[in-house]
Amino acid sequence: MRSLNFRIVNVFTFNGGTLTGNPLCVFEDARGLDTETMQALARQFNLSETTFIQPSSPANAHVRIFTPSYEMPFAGHPTLGTAFVCRELGLGGDRLRLEMKAGIIPVEAQGNRWTLQANQPTWRACEASRETLAAMLGLETSDIGEQPLWIKAGKEQLVIPLTSEAAVRRALPRPDLFGAVKSEDGHSMAYIFAPPADGRTLARFFFPDGPAILEDPATGSATANFGGWWLATNQPLPCQLQISQGEYVARPSTLYLQVDSQRRILVSGDVIEIARGTLQL
Repeated sequence: MRSLNFRIVNVFTFNGGTLTGNPLCVFEDARGLDTETMQALARQFNLSETTFIQPSSPANAHVRIFTPSYEMPFAGHPTLGTAFVCRELGLGGDRLRLEMKAGIIPVEAQGNRWTLQANQPTWRACEASRETLAAMLGLETSDIGEQPLWIKAGKEQLVIPLTSEAAVRRALPRPDLFGAVKSEDGHSMAYIFAPPADGRTLARFFFPDGPAILEDPATGSATANFGGWWLATNQPLPCQLQISQGEYVARPSTLYLQVDSQRRILVSGDVIEIARGTLQL
């Protein structure tokens, strides 16, 4: 029987609250675990993502990210939360490079606020009409803003600007329509946001789980894709935004997006460890 040490951290916490942000399970030493076992462990914990730390030659650590159903090439809160644990394990300091399926992601910290630099984004037009997107989200066509786009700064997702904060709050995705709009890898996901005002905005992220539509409390990969949307639509640079997410799943979260004058996309958030333990496998 093998003992596996793990930690539970919350990422993108709100005002330092212990039970805020997006939870993550991190296995400290995943050497020798095969993909099937890692997937089963992610299903056991049933968090939005679980990560596994393995040795890496080109980086401080090799990180694999699993939802309860599939492996992901990149995700934001697993990147920041795993970087926090890597520092705690002595695998690096306040500057780390994490090897993932999406490439090597640079991460750095000031205290417990961690920042990742996303890959340079690619984008493509959304094939669905504004009417289709509105129906999918339970909204009116007039609620859909200009230039919804598929953005990929690690994981392709649909980024949909809405015309008001009220529209973001009213969104109620329809499971019977949501699955009709799919990313390049066959996943249906939608990130919606309100027009930024005074450096702040409200965002929500939806994804299917079987017949249901779930809402993520804090989505770093989608925040990076929001930065990609900012570049794709030629918004003013530099950009600095504080993003509120998670209100509607009772997990208030704060994410920080910066798109600098060099067109780099930086996503930041605070990380707190809340538990650790050992699993007998």
